[in-house]
Amino acid sequence: MRVTRSLLPTLRDDPADAEAISHKLMLRAGLVRQLAAGIFVWLPLGQRVMDKVGAILREEMNAIGGQEITMPVIHPAELWRQTGRYDTIPEQFKLKDRHGRDLVLGMTHEEVIAWLAAREIRSYRDLPQTWYQIQTKERDEARPRSGVLRTREFVMKDSYTLDPDEAALDRSYAAHEGAYRRIFDRCGLRYHVVESDTGMMGGLGAHEFMAPSAAGEDDIAMCAQCGYAANVELARSVPAKPDFPAWTREDVATPDAKTIVEVAAFLKIDPRLTIKSLLYVGPTKGPVLALVRGDHTLHERKLMRAVGEECRTAHPDEVRQHLGVSVGSVGPLAARVPLLIDETLREGTYVVGANREGFHVRGVAAGRDFSGTFADLHVALAGEACVKCGGPLAVERVIEIGNIFKLGTKYAEALGAKYLDEAGKERPVVMGSYGIGPARIASAAIEQLADADGIVWPWAIAPFHVHVVSVGRDDASKQAAESIYAACWKAGLEALLDDRDERPGVKFKDADLLGIPVRVTVGNLLAKEGVVELRVRRTREDRKIPPDKVVETVTSLRPSL
Repeated sequence: MRVTRSLLPTLRDDPADAEAISHKLMLRAGLVRQLAAGIFVWLPLGQRVMDKVGAILREEMNAIGGQEITMPVIHPAELWRQTGRYDTIPEQFKLKDRHGRDLVLGMTHEEVIAWLAAREIRSYRDLPQTWYQIQTKERDEARPRSGVLRTREFVMKDSYTLDPDEAALDRSYAAHEGAYRRIFDRCGLRYHVVESDTGMMGGLGAHEFMAPSAAGEDDIAMCAQCGYAANVELARSVPAKPDFPAWTREDVATPDAKTIVEVAAFLKIDPRLTIKSLLYVGPTKGPVLALVRGDHTLHERKLMRAVGEECRTAHPDEVRQHLGVSVGSVGPLAARVPLLIDETLREGTYVVGANREGFHVRGVAAGRDFSGTFADLHVALAGEACVKCGGPLAVERVIEIGNIFKLGTKYAEALGAKYLDEAGKERPVVMGSYGIGPARIASAAIEQLADADGIVWPWAIAPFHVHVVSVGRDDASKQAAESIYAACWKAGLEALLDDRDERPGVKFKDADLLGIPVRVTVGNLLAKEGVVELRVRRTREDRKIPPDKVVETVTSLRPSL
C-alpha cells in the first residue's frame, strides 16, 4: 500500500470533542470518521485492524469447534416477546414494516439461535454445537461516547453453545474462556477475568474480560492475595468497622443539615456512623427504601437484583407521598415501605434521618429499631477487605472487551428448542452466549500502549508490519525504498510505503502517529554509509542495517513485537 494512492487522512491536532486517548488517536491517524453520534465509518487503515482482529477471532473460534454462520440484523418482534425481552430493553431499536408488523434491530442473537435450534436440533446426537458470527449490531445508546467504545452501531463476534445439560455447558464455557484468553493474549492486551452480573441476558452465571484503561466505563475489585476479582456491580467487600459510641437512642436537632457530610460535620462524628436512606420505585414492586452506610455508595445494579426488577430513584414528591417527609430527613424508623438493608449495617448503632424536618435519631440499630431484608448493596471500595480471604481490595477502571454467559434453558424453553435424550425423553437445550467487540480490542490496545507521539500497535493487529519512509531525493534512495517495500511483501511482511513528496519531519510525525511496529527510513545514510535506519516503534530502538538485511532483521525482531 502506497500513501500516495491511499485514503489516509491524518490530523495534526486532537479533535475538540474527543476525550478518550483512543478516540483522539483513531481520528488523528485516519482510522475512523464519525458520521453521527455513535456512528462511525471505518477507513482503510482502521478496517485492516478490524480484519486482523477478525482473523484471530475466527482462528480461535474454529479451534474449539465453532461453526461460522450469519444471522439477520432484522428480527421479528414476536421472538423477543416470547422470551420476555421485547418490553424490557430500552436500548433496542424497534420499527414496523409497511404491513405494520413489529420488528427489532438485533443487538444480540439469543432469540434467533434458540429459534434455529428448535428447528435443527432433534436428538442428543446433534449436541453439542457451537455457532458463531462476526456481524453488525444496533443499539439505541442513550449517551454514545469515548469514540468506538460506546456506539449505536458496532461489529461483534457473538457465539452460542448448545449442550444437553449443565455439565456439558460447563465444558463449553471453559473452552470459550480458554479461547478468549488466547485471543486477548495474541492481541497484546493486558486484561483481567472477573465475575459479573448476568444483566439482561439472565442465566446461571457470567464473567467479563476487562482491559485496564482510564477510558473504561467499569470498575473492578481485585484481591492480590487470593485472586478474587469481580465487577463492582457484583463485587463484595468487608468494610472496616468504625468505633461505635455507647449511644442510647435519642432525637438530635440537625438544623439545615441534610446530606451525610453536613450531618456528620454538625454532630462531629465519623460519616461511617450514619446511614444513608434512599427511596427507589419499581414498576411492579413499588417503593423500596435502600439503606447503606454513610460513607458508601449504593450500587443500583445490586439493588435491582435484590428487588427483582429495574428501579428508578424516587422523585421528591414521591418521597413525600410514600414517607411523609422531604428528601434529607428520610430514615428507616417506622417507614411505610419495605426496607433493603446493606449487609454492613447488621452490627452497630448509627445516626439516621428522623422522618421529620431538622432532626436525626442517634443510637439506632438494625434488627432492634427497624427490620427488613439484608442484601449486599454497597459499592466495594479500594482498601476494604476481600470477602474470601480478608486481604485488601484494589479497584481499577477497565474497558470491557469480552463477556461469557451461562444462559441455561431460559431461551430454549421460551422458543421450544428441545431434544430427545438417550432414553427418548424430551429436554430443553442448555445454552451459553459469548461476546467480543473487535473495536473494543483495537481501542484497548491504543489506550494501553500509546505514547505521547501516537499509537503503538502490537504486531498481531497492526494495520501493517513495516512502514517504509522514503526521504531521499535521489533516484538511488527511491529505488532502494521500492526494493525494500517489494521484498517485505514477498516475505509475507505487510508494508506501507510513504512515497509522498513531503518534508521528512512530516513523514516521521505521521509514522509515529500511525504506530506501525517497525519503521525503515531510506535517506541520506544510504549514500553516505550504504545503510538504512530501522526503528522499533515501541522501544524507539534504532539500528543501521544494509537494505538487503531489512527482511531478515524484521523477521528476527517479530517475536518481541
